[in-house]
Amino acid sequence: MSKVTETVTELTKEVIEKEGFELFDLEFVKEGKNWFLRFYLDKPGGIDLDDCAFMSEKFSEILDAQDPDPIPQAYFLEVSSPGAERPLRNEEELK
Repeated sequence: MSKVTETVTELTKEVIEKEGFELFDLEFVKEGKNWFLRFYLDKPGGIDLDDCAFMSEKFSEILDAQDPDPIPQAYFLEVSSPGAERPLRNEEELK
């Protein structure tokens, strides 16, 4: 885990749990000339587009309020589900 993802995970952990989601994965990657901060969230029954938009707003508020900024370069914030093709990490996910 990079310093950015560690910091962002710590900053957003409370709101993720409070809203009933699980952080499946978080990545901060450069693709071409752009940086992307990608949250992959899940919850019982799955998540939908409204969930992604809601959490994107929450994450933006949290990250914008930080001083100093934990991510000094420009980036795109993306929130999505891990998808049906996601890798299974443990026995619980088989159920």
